[in-house]
Amino acid sequence: MTFPVWIKIGSLVIHPHIVFESLAYFIGFRVYLAMRKHNPVQMPKDKGLFVLVGAIIGGALGSKVLYWLEDPVLTLANWKNLMYLMEGKSIVGGLLGGLIGVELTKKIIGWKRSTGDDMALPLILGMMIGRIGCFLSGLDDHTHGTPTTWITGIDFGDGIARHPAQLYEIVFLACLAALLLVLRGREKRTERPLPNGRIFQLFMFSYLLFRLLIDFIKPVTHFYGGLNSIQAACLLGLLYYSRLLVRKPKEKLHA
Repeated sequence: MTFPVWIKIGSLVIHPHIVFESLAYFIGFRVYLAMRKHNPVQMPKDKGLFVLVGAIIGGALGSKVLYWLEDPVLTLANWKNLMYLMEGKSIVGGLLGGLIGVELTKKIIGWKRSTGDDMALPLILGMMIGRIGCFLSGLDDHTHGTPTTWITGIDFGDGIARHPAQLYEIVFLACLAALLLVLRGREKRTERPLPNGRIFQLFMFSYLLFRLLIDFIKPVTHFYGGLNSIQAACLLGLLYYSRLLVRKPKEKLHA
């Protein structure tokens, strides 16, 4: 296999990252809409629009800020380079930034219930699809792992076998999705509902823990006490969600 793996659609030849990122957004959003139909507690459309805007703005800002902090020295050296500032983004930054945007918006509009449970599985599906594009993009995407002698090692085109961190993430997300589906199924069979927001909390805690660990085998700069910016953000997120997961069910739970 030669990387990047360009996608041919008729006479068009498109970069895999563009194709799969577009599919991730489209399919993930359609699945989210389908899941919302089965939610007995529907947020009014006007409030839902505000929350969506908050999620988009927060996610976009968080994604960029965490990317810029990956190598602050390089970012400062390129602070006038618009191409550099716009080219990268971080899933963890997008998730945490989106969380902050949603929670701030909910406070403004006075909505107290969790809005995250219906988003967990669509987000997982979208991230899995997106990571396919990351893998097919090869070295240019900078999401691969460090050199390895493991049987899973893949040569992305420079003669060096590396951890396919993108594929590891896809496998992890598939297992996480299966676990959350089992929990939802058990919830319906036993008619004992989980605390409001619990599914999303489990998703976020599990993914942040995975990223904290997997980034140790990624060739990135560790500026923050042996951690990179994504791992530092994961630690903060894990502290936040640990508090929510141990909170008594009768208390209000957030996304």
